[in-house]
Amino acid sequence: MDDTLTVAAAAKRLGVTVKSLQRWEREGRLIPAGRTATNRRVYTHEQIAQFQGLRLNSGQEATRVIVYCRVSSAAQKPDLKNQRRVLEEFCVAKGIANVEFVEEVGGGLNFNRKKFLSLMDDIGTRQVKTLVLAHRDRLTRFGFEWFERYARHNGCELLVLNQERLSPEQEMVQDLMTIIHCFSSRLYGLRNYKKKLKEALEQDINESKA
Repeated sequence: MDDTLTVAAAAKRLGVTVKSLQRWEREGRLIPAGRTATNRRVYTHEQIAQFQGLRLNSGQEATRVIVYCRVSSAAQKPDLKNQRRVLEEFCVAKGIANVEFVEEVGGGLNFNRKKFLSLMDDIGTRQVKTLVLAHRDRLTRFGFEWFERYARHNGCELLVLNQERLSPEQEMVQDLMTIIHCFSSRLYGLRNYKKKLKEALEQDINESKA
């Protein structure tokens, strides 16, 4: 069993979570090499290396080209279609072939978007050669530079049109409202915490005087 990895070790080797491995098994993308006597998943070192696109002495490189399109709500489906149409034309003009389109509905502040996480996993395992976006905020509202560095570190090139008209203005308002609500809730919680802390201190003082 020296040649095998536990699910936790395999996840660490791939730089993803255990839940990602479980999802990949359901999707048929990475099936465990076997199970232990206690029914725990195990993987082989060669299997993980192959999945990473690092076949020994093969010199294989990532070849997938993914175009990612996103809007925040179902009401913006026309914007989603417009994104795809413009990016299809862009890929044709650039001579980019064999493109995979990923379309998603979800807020730019939400890093738990299902397709977004799957995309990050694929980049992390060096399966993606190029990622094409209509605008930086189609991937994420904030922190784009980090994701750009993450992609570059894993051999993925980012091509961004940065066309403002492909970034719905109403989304910015929605995201700002979300941020305001988040910080308002934290401020309320902080005030409540201070109140309880003051009450606890006063109680301690009164008990020490008794």
